[in-house]
Amino acid sequence: VGPRERPGDEEVGSVWDPSQRGDLPQPPGGTATGERLEHTHTGLAMNALCFTYTHSTNSLSISHLFSQPMKPLKAAATTSQPVLTIPQIETIFFKVPELYEVHKEFYDSLLPRVQQWSHHQRVGDLFQKQVRSEARSLGCTPALSHAAVSPFSPKALLYKPVDRVTRSTLVLHDLLKHTPSSHPDHPLLQDALRISQNFLSSINEETTPRRQSMTVKKGENRQLLKDSFMVELVEGARKLRHVFLFTDLLLCAKLKKQIGGKSQQYDSKWYIPLSDLTFQNADESELLPIPQVPDEELDAMKVKISHIKSEIQREKRANKGSKVIDRLRKKLSEQESLLLLTSPSMALRVHNRNGKGYMFLMSSDYERAEWKETIREQQKKCFKSFSLTSMELQMLTNSCVKLQTVHHIPLTINKEEDESPGLHGFLNVIVHSASGLKQSLNLYCTLEVDSFGYFANKAKTRVYRYTTEPKWNEEFEIDLESSQTLRLLCYEKSYNKTKQNKEDGDSTDRIIGKGQIPLDPQMLQGKDWQRTVIPMTGIEVKLSLKFTSREFSLKRMPSRKPMGVFGIKISTVTKREHSKVPYIVRQCLEEIERRGMEEVGIYRVSGVATDIQALKAAFDTNNKDVSVMMSEMDVNAIAGTLKLYFRELPEPLFTDDLYPNFAGGIALSDSVAKESCMLNLLLSLPEPNLVTFLFLLDHLKRVADKESINKMSLHNLATVFGPTLLRPAEKDSKIPTNPTQPISMGDSWSLEVMSQVQVLLYFLQLETIPTPDSKRQSILFSTEV
Repeated sequence: VGPRERPGDEEVGSVWDPSQRGDLPQPPGGTATGERLEHTHTGLAMNALCFTYTHSTNSLSISHLFSQPMKPLKAAATTSQPVLTIPQIETIFFKVPELYEVHKEFYDSLLPRVQQWSHHQRVGDLFQKQVRSEARSLGCTPALSHAAVSPFSPKALLYKPVDRVTRSTLVLHDLLKHTPSSHPDHPLLQDALRISQNFLSSINEETTPRRQSMTVKKGENRQLLKDSFMVELVEGARKLRHVFLFTDLLLCAKLKKQIGGKSQQYDSKWYIPLSDLTFQNADESELLPIPQVPDEELDAMKVKISHIKSEIQREKRANKGSKVIDRLRKKLSEQESLLLLTSPSMALRVHNRNGKGYMFLMSSDYERAEWKETIREQQKKCFKSFSLTSMELQMLTNSCVKLQTVHHIPLTINKEEDESPGLHGFLNVIVHSASGLKQSLNLYCTLEVDSFGYFANKAKTRVYRYTTEPKWNEEFEIDLESSQTLRLLCYEKSYNKTKQNKEDGDSTDRIIGKGQIPLDPQMLQGKDWQRTVIPMTGIEVKLSLKFTSREFSLKRMPSRKPMGVFGIKISTVTKREHSKVPYIVRQCLEEIERRGMEEVGIYRVSGVATDIQALKAAFDTNNKDVSVMMSEMDVNAIAGTLKLYFRELPEPLFTDDLYPNFAGGIALSDSVAKESCMLNLLLSLPEPNLVTFLFLLDHLKRVADKESINKMSLHNLATVFGPTLLRPAEKDSKIPTNPTQPISMGDSWSLEVMSQVQVLLYFLQLETIPTPDSKRQSILFSTEV
């Protein structure tokens, strides 16, 4: 069998030198076996191979393999300039006996079959077993491929057995060419060739270009479809993983720590063939609860991140040394990694064919849906189960380094210097309508935006019942924090309350469409609304967007109308109404106490903007029917009206003058001094402000008492109301020419918001607030209140 171009030779790469390709050695003439097989190409190849192995096993003894290169290497290892260390020598040579046994067993099994050769003889199982054993025995090769060159360099030593694999691969090509596809040996020889090629490819991993795929059984390609960093929940602990979805399997890997400038490496944790993967386990009666990280802890991390970012900006402006900045960047990376690890709480569960389950935690239903869709679509092409050998799994994991598309953990620290820092401010979104539906459904939409490197749900429309053309026309105000993308998901509402999704514990609401748009600073630059359309699979949703930069949003605008309540000082309103607490505050709280205390997300979920504006106009004009209007309104609109009233006060409830003192008091470390300072400041507020605040404070505590139902903790309420009640007015604010430029402004704003939240949370957590007798009397015995 002479030299010729064989399909797949390119897979061998630099390990195999084409110039060394020679004819396979011919069997000695005149033997009975040679005469009997000389008319069949397959028989010739088999006979030649047996001759080669006979020669090898007779001429090379174990002692010869050991003694020739090993003695000088061991002698040099004890000198001041060793060629190889003792562990390296042991790594190279400890597999030599196994290799010898592999070859001897193969030859001893093959020879009798060749001597009894016929067209029906089978040898594929021997080749398959031999290459598996050979690849497993040579598994240590890649780790030493970069050692120093010497007369007995690791490269030279390791290439000797690798060269044998190369020659076997060429023989397999010849055998396949002359073995009919209908012969039982054909698939076995194909599998043996695949294992050999993958092994040789893994040897050359560091010197070959980035691969798009790797060879799998039957000559097919295993391609990477999707990869991402995810949080896996393992025995209650959160672990950061890199997940790879291939055309036939899902692989979960851990990124190893890089030490001493070594190249990136992955450690395989588990894999599931797509033919075996399911999203729910019928035998699982109860789902384990997902451990939640308290919002207070997440906010504390965000405060630290903002602090560190501000420090980095100051150091850059001061032109300090790079060591200081590098140290700060390391701290920032640690805090952002911790936030990324602890914030996700939405489960994605997968199970293998034995029912063993694995759970990923995600922060975005959009991303969870994308993974499910891609896996389910690919499963339509996967029918057979399989398992990987340890060597195949190692080669697959090694290939991930070059196949990966996501190279960095999604942290802001990993952003390029010229990359947009995102938008800081408020995004008003009107969800108008959807079109393109083929059948009538009960529909609602949710909105997600990214901040601190991950996406979170920010708003939800009402359910539009049984229609093909839902027209929500609902407006929401979304807080942006380094945000770059707006996502929208459209759901079909399920009203079967008894039916729960075993897969993730959520209701069975079904995602029927999803899409996203970039938040382009140039498009959102002006004051006008920008209309846009988000296309989805088969449907599209119409939106209008308007962005208000953080700087401009700080300005409280007094009302120019002499009457009304919005934009009017609270003292003016209470004096006009002859009350201690404004009528609008009392009416809104009364209605929420009546039917909104168990509303999930009360105060956090945005109300319909048109309803809020209608209520605002009714209160401003002192409409006598306002009570009737409120009874017919969605309770979230009433909550939104109350928040809007406090936000539009020309001066915050805690006053501009006292705000810096509150911010300083909450930062005190001594608890006794802090309590004394904070209470004295509180009692220094003007009486209408103090009475209104205490009235609101009692209500918010009662809301938090039902946290198990409405999901609104004291911290959640402080997050909603803190900036609204404390944010000072900015007299000279205006829209900046570039809303994304002053990244330090966004960071300082974050710190300020966190401080405002902490001030309100402090008072919410106090069991009692001792007030002077005069003010206590005005609160407890005033008929107006």
